[in-house]
Amino acid sequence: MADSDILFGSLLTAMVTPFTDDGKVDYDQAAKLAVKLVDEGCDGLVVTGTTGETSTLKDEENVAMFQAVKDAVGGRAKIVAGTGTNDTEHSIQLSRRAAEVGVDGLLLVTPYYNKPSQAGVQAHFEAVASATDVPVMLYDIPGRSGIPIAVETMLRLADHPNIVAVKDAKGDFAAGTRVMANSDLQFYSGDDGLTLPWMAIGAVGLVGVTTHVVTARYRALIDAIQAGNLKQAQAINFELEPVVRATMTRVPGAVAAKQILQWQGVLPNCAVRLPLVVPTEAEAAQIRADLAEAGMEY
Repeated sequence: MADSDILFGSLLTAMVTPFTDDGKVDYDQAAKLAVKLVDEGCDGLVVTGTTGETSTLKDEENVAMFQAVKDAVGGRAKIVAGTGTNDTEHSIQLSRRAAEVGVDGLLLVTPYYNKPSQAGVQAHFEAVASATDVPVMLYDIPGRSGIPIAVETMLRLADHPNIVAVKDAKGDFAAGTRVMANSDLQFYSGDDGLTLPWMAIGAVGLVGVTTHVVTARYRALIDAIQAGNLKQAQAINFELEPVVRATMTRVPGAVAAKQILQWQGVLPNCAVRLPLVVPTEAEAAQIRADLAEAGMEY
């Protein structure tokens, strides 16, 4: 697939939402972070998704984040707004506000906590996708939502003209292969450590968290895969394993990414909103040890 045919870019970072020391959204830091990520190789950004702590943001904060990032890098990278919730009407209203900002896409997570039937999942996504003309990326993450998007449901959703992509955090390669073989949906790895295998079977890119801290290396990984250079891709993938471990397994991704960005001098603090908390000393030591394996000393 030519780069021009990939709708949202091939390397997207699911951005953290920076906060000031007193807990307010720091839009200036968000804009600076967006510029850094794009300068280092991202051609897309997801704003206020899971890693952006969307569940603890007010709608006004979400929309202001969309605007801040669009103002900073719009035209240089695709801006995908996290507008999915477990309330269909709320998702519709937030999606409409995102459309007014002029984002390039909407990320819609499977409704969580409610545990709807597959018919309910389909109806929810179709209702939100029909509310604007903005292209939609479905977010299949049963570990957080409690339910998967079934293959049959996804194939039916693929018939909707605005539903164009999937962020997969389910890790079912057989299911993903079946959907890609029978639809035009563009798949993205939603698991940083599975980028190589996902792209090997047809995914177009990654929506990542580890990409905050080693953006250029992920750009190199994806470029190697797209060029068909398997040995180079494997070598970079092995190199990235301890960084993925540091960012994705010790504490929640938003917490780890902010902590590492603070160590790197990119963010002035690692503030998160409850119920998230900053790493304990023991957790921070584990993250440092993982990063040290990759030659990153903090």
